[in-house]
Amino acid sequence: MHTHARNLDYHPHVHIIVPATSINKKTKTYNTKQGKYLFNHKALAKVFRGKLLGEMTKLNIKTKHITNKWIVDCKYVGKGDKAIVYLGRYLYRGVIREKDIIRCENGKITYRYQNSKTKKYQYKTVTGEYFLYLIMQHILPKGFRRARNYGFAHPNCKTLIALIHYLLKFKPLEFIDKTRPSILCKCCGAVMEIVRTQIKRSLMFDLVPV
Repeated sequence: MHTHARNLDYHPHVHIIVPATSINKKTKTYNTKQGKYLFNHKALAKVFRGKLLGEMTKLNIKTKHITNKWIVDCKYVGKGDKAIVYLGRYLYRGVIREKDIIRCENGKITYRYQNSKTKKYQYKTVTGEYFLYLIMQHILPKGFRRARNYGFAHPNCKTLIALIHYLLKFKPLEFIDKTRPSILCKCCGAVMEIVRTQIKRSLMFDLVPV
């Protein structure tokens, strides 16, 4: 779940990765899609919206001010490698990178963002107070998370994952325990043991006493 656009405006939207296969619970078999088409994304938008608003109504959450039309963009991403890399850039970082803050002086802050259509960088200068407002509006409320795993990606679905591996004849990666190479004495060749470490003098001046 993302709340920001590239220019830091408030733009809530959700990224969802949908696997192009399904498992029949009764027959324990899997069905794959044909070609690059899975289902009609317009129909998906209506069904998803209806299901979500239905659950919100059950919880007595007001839905009067929610727009009637939702924008849905579905894309075929092949094996999903690129999609995971794309989302991985945003899941565990802030709404803006430090290197995108170009200037901070005289109470003004200039930052850059990439235009999604032209792929070119654009620059915006705002007051320090307004910049803080742009950042703080993207702090999620208590109980919210930017990423949640469902279905076979859920941590408690080890049995389902094992079934998927079996059906797809997938061989799990073997864990290789890499031991740390020994440090040998230059004189006698014996294995040395670390008994003490020393901080560089140049770094000691940066330490603040407690």
